[in-house]
Amino acid sequence: MKNTWFTYLVCGFLLIGFSCKKGNKITGKEEIKKNMTAAQILGNPDYLAISYGGYRERSRENQPTIAQLKEDLKLMFAMGIRIIRTYNVQPKLPHAANVLEAIHQLKQEDSSFEMYVMLGAWIDCLNAWTDLEPNHEVESAQNEGEIARAVALANKYPDIVKVIAVGNEAMIRWATSYFVQPKVILKYVKHLQNLKKEGKLSKDLWITCSDDFASWGGGDLSYRVADLENLIKAVDYVSMHTYAYHNSHYNPSFWKVPENEQHLSEKEKIDKAMLRALEFAKTQYKNVSDYVKSIDATKTIHIGETGWATVSNGHYGVDGSRATDEYKQGLYYSYLRKWTNKESISCFYFEAFDEQWKDAQNPQGSENHFGLFTLKGEAKYPIWNLVDQGIFKDLHRGGNPIIKTFNGDKEKLMKTVLVPNTDYQR
Repeated sequence: MKNTWFTYLVCGFLLIGFSCKKGNKITGKEEIKKNMTAAQILGNPDYLAISYGGYRERSRENQPTIAQLKEDLKLMFAMGIRIIRTYNVQPKLPHAANVLEAIHQLKQEDSSFEMYVMLGAWIDCLNAWTDLEPNHEVESAQNEGEIARAVALANKYPDIVKVIAVGNEAMIRWATSYFVQPKVILKYVKHLQNLKKEGKLSKDLWITCSDDFASWGGGDLSYRVADLENLIKAVDYVSMHTYAYHNSHYNPSFWKVPENEQHLSEKEKIDKAMLRALEFAKTQYKNVSDYVKSIDATKTIHIGETGWATVSNGHYGVDGSRATDEYKQGLYYSYLRKWTNKESISCFYFEAFDEQWKDAQNPQGSENHFGLFTLKGEAKYPIWNLVDQGIFKDLHRGGNPIIKTFNGDKEKLMKTVLVPNTDYQR
């Protein structure tokens, strides 16, 4: 009897000890998740990034509901996305605030749900988006409030907001409606960095600006000014954009089929063109990296945007560069993910879902069709394999189950795929 009780006693202590160790292990995992920082997330291939806009209608006046945002967030989580990028916190467009609340609710409902946000604050010049002439030397009065709202949201959701991006393509001169000089971006980056020093923002929150590769000194030398140098030193990392897709029209020399490939089959020509598109992105990344590191060797460079549209009745369609279709998008997406994951570069692929407000008067405009999902929630060719894996089982968008475009018929898809237009004159 004594031996029996002794055995029970020993087993009890062992079980308690095992439970404590197991409990500590679980607590440790939860603590790591709770305290994940931008430094741990960015460049981490286990934390895939994507640009996200949840707008489903032709006007942003029709804001997606929290329930709709949750639908989208569950789909992105299922495909391995762990950090998303938003673009503004304007008072009449509560999209970003609602996204943060949706993530917060999902985390409350399911402790395994994990999603972080690169929160964008939109920056404009004076008279942007008005009938008046934009003054690119003077900033808009709305900028200060935009930064204040971003700060408030970062403090309200410190477990979710890990990056604030000051401006989106706000320094590139082709953004003729609203671009500003680098000194404006520098002003607000310094302001946010000072708030971190003062304890008014998390010290682990990273501050950047997300802009075209040229704006970061990777192209036209005229962008390489003192204010840009100071901006590079002030940000926590550089977020650059690169679009081989758009350059198939604006800079088509890399895109056209070269002489030594004319003998290849149509598919081989297309496949080679997409490899050149990858190299185009790599070159722009390297050019930015070389310049940035000549200013501050400690700075990392991540890709804030890159993508490929699947529909175009304009520059990129049949009578244009012929860059547009789901097959090419699939190759580009695959190539970019493989390259950036291998090199520890975060790539906020543009974008998760099609959005029809961007070119509302032209439904076939390319800007409406950069998503990996259609508006109805159909999975485009780049993620057909995820449908096959069953990761979207029981998930929906707008009541629709997640199915493949073209009903998964690749032969039907390939009939829409054209060889790059070698004779194209833009």
